Amino acid sequence: MKETRFAVVGNPGGRRVEMFTAATVAAGLPTPRVLAWRDVLADGAVFEPGETVRIDSPGEDEEVEWLLRGASDPTRVEGTGRWYARFTEAVRDIAAAARTAGATLPHDPGELAVLFDKRLCHGVLDGAGVPVPPSPTSGPQAPPVRGWDDVRAALGTSGLRRAFVKLAHGSSASGVLAVETAGPGRVRATTSVERTEDGRLFNSLRVRRYDTEAEIAAIIDRLAPDGLHIERWLPKASQDKRVADLRIVVVAGRATHAVVRASRSPMTNLHLGGVRGDLAAARAAAEAAGVAWGEVLGTAERAAECFPRTLCVGVDLLPGPGWRRFAVGEVNAFGDLLPRLTGLPGSGAEGLDTYAAQVAAVLRTRKEAHRDAAVRARHER
Repeated sequence: MKETRFAVVGNPGGRRVEMFTAATVAAGLPTPRVLAWRDVLADGAVFEPGETVRIDSPGEDEEVEWLLRGASDPTRVEGTGRWYARFTEAVRDIAAAARTAGATLPHDPGELAVLFDKRLCHGVLDGAGVPVPPSPTSGPQAPPVRGWDDVRAALGTSGLRRAFVKLAHGSSASGVLAVETAGPGRVRATTSVERTEDGRLFNSLRVRRYDTEAEIAAIIDRLAPDGLHIERWLPKASQDKRVADLRIVVVAGRATHAVVRASRSPMTNLHLGGVRGDLAAARAAAEAAGVAWGEVLGTAERAAECFPRTLCVGVDLLPGPGWRRFAVGEVNAFGDLLPRLTGLPGSGAEGLDTYAAQVAAVLRTRKEAHRDAAVRARHER
């Protein structure tokens, strides 16, 4: 069997590329060949026969942000619609170049396009029977959200007095508003979006509240052209007086890593003040409520099964009060950036970080394919 060689489309020097490189070298493989996103977006990609091509996140690079989104300031919120169109086009081109070269791509362009559209992803999960928050924007046939009037109408007719309004193509809680209504004209939104006097929107590391309908309407009206997704704000379980959820990484169909994210705000993202919680305590709470831990992990694996041609996803699992019920909030194509987190007991990834687990899964798949080919060859003699 030929030696596995990786090529990575990513941002050289970025955390993700560095951690994946370390994982491949630790596995005794050659250092991956890195193709910079900025070069791929400008000139396309050329791969070598037999390479396994990893597509990594294009985030955290100002030049790449400009090429994808047309905004030089990476903290700007607007432009995700343009980002999505250019990113998915680039992924399709990468896939075509990999096929031409005889390289392997453990990411499916069509699945990535769904994963980066919350409306489509929600519809796929719901159609597969995966528990998700109710949503009036789920699936390709749902009507578009044109602005605050549509959001307000949805809140009034769908029983969504509390809802999350999300950018359809957003990530890392960018542009997310947790909206609460309490009668005519009484509305409040919790968000990390900062609005300047001239109406521009920026991501902030500080979660804030807007308490007037006019302020909230101005933000949503500005975001709507990029595409919006609305879903019911489900009450969550708590840990240490913080709301909590789970990020579960699924590699090759198996839940390998998990972390509790806890926060005093509705957004549990670690960069917005969330903290890593106690996973053992979360498991104990679920099992005390009569939910087997395997069932919890199984919900994340069922979500990942909806994307069978994508090697790794990060599933955001929302535990209900008392840890009795679980729903899938999102499935993230690049949800594996969890430094220093090693695999779950019994997962097959013990002692491995999320990147090493993916390298091991690729090697295992190649070994199985080589063995099956050898068996077929013997039978054909």
